[in-house]
Amino acid sequence: MITRRVTLALALAGTIAGIAPAALAQDGTPIKVGEINSYTRLPAFTEPYKKGWELAMEEINAAGGIDGRPLEIISRDDTGDPATAIRIADELTSRENVSFLFGTFLSNIGLAVSDFAKQKKVFFLASEPLTDAIVWADGNDYTYRLRPSNWMQTGMLAAEAAKLGAKKWATIAPNYAYGTDAVDAFKTQLTALQPDVEFVEEQWPTLFKIDAGSTVRALEGAKPDAIFNVTFGPDLAKFVREGSIRGLFDDRIVVSLLSGEPEYLEPLGDETPDGWIVTGYPGNDVDTPEHDAFEKAYMDKWGEAPKTGSIVGYNSVMTIKKLIETAPSLETDDLLATMEGLEVDSPTGPFMFRKADNQATMGAYVGKTALVDGKPSMVDWFYAPGGDFLPSEEDAAKMRPAQ
Repeated sequence: MITRRVTLALALAGTIAGIAPAALAQDGTPIKVGEINSYTRLPAFTEPYKKGWELAMEEINAAGGIDGRPLEIISRDDTGDPATAIRIADELTSRENVSFLFGTFLSNIGLAVSDFAKQKKVFFLASEPLTDAIVWADGNDYTYRLRPSNWMQTGMLAAEAAKLGAKKWATIAPNYAYGTDAVDAFKTQLTALQPDVEFVEEQWPTLFKIDAGSTVRALEGAKPDAIFNVTFGPDLAKFVREGSIRGLFDDRIVVSLLSGEPEYLEPLGDETPDGWIVTGYPGNDVDTPEHDAFEKAYMDKWGEAPKTGSIVGYNSVMTIKKLIETAPSLETDDLLATMEGLEVDSPTGPFMFRKADNQATMGAYVGKTALVDGKPSMVDWFYAPGGDFLPSEEDAAKMRPAQ
């Protein structure tokens, strides 16, 4: 790794000669980056995610790498276990000598790796975990987050829910950081928009161990006007099936976080509920030049349509590319300074990373679930810019601990 002293000396020499500092490290040695994710635990999302970042890495290296150096991503499976993730993070930084880390899916694992990054003073780009704590209550200078957070996506849903006038709400969410954060954020934002709202029931199934029968009975017993759902994956499928059988969703509004993502929507098949308000990804229906180019490249390489995870993986590596191209060196201090306000172009539009809380302004799609020609789909969708659903940078900075 190039030392700070050498980098500064080279940068000065390059400036004098009229050469940009970023062009000085063209020695052809790989730039090694570590990646951690729950591949065996959550393959429905992480497999498309890996295909997304592999496509981005391939495109970068086919174009000559970054400043003449190939990008090498050393990927490891955390198996859904925070302790394993920490051990892997240590191995990647101490044995593999990666320059920094990215990845993770589950919020508890993201928080664990974020704390590791803080303790070891290494940069970490949290690609997927949605808990607000990762940038606010437990935020640190070494961790930046890519995906729109619980607060952002529940804000998008709350804005739509408030238009419907439902007074009595029930909630269902997995009982860990992602679920509890999402429910708190939805309650706070919906109440701000509709002060007379009342939350009459909460259900907290253990992640991937939902007792759908008892959960549905409890929700039905509360007689809510509307339901806010945070379950995903196999828990979502069980909840939808049981709720449909028992008529829980008949003439009742359902607002559901992430349920429009193909990873979770497609497995529902012909049991797909009609008219749920969701965040997700409408896939092939997105029609912009940037997305069309990404979609074609992805389908040419993998022979399938991209999913939400594909976008997250691709955007993660596009962020890494822009970071390395822009930073004066791979030293952690230079990487962190460069991340402040970094602007990135992507298939879903440009976004930037806020200095105040290290959160990206990447947005999400909001729409409704439906069966279209027998296929689970998002309809009546629109793109919600992430920056529109964040607190001010001044307010966000107050929520972070002193560093």
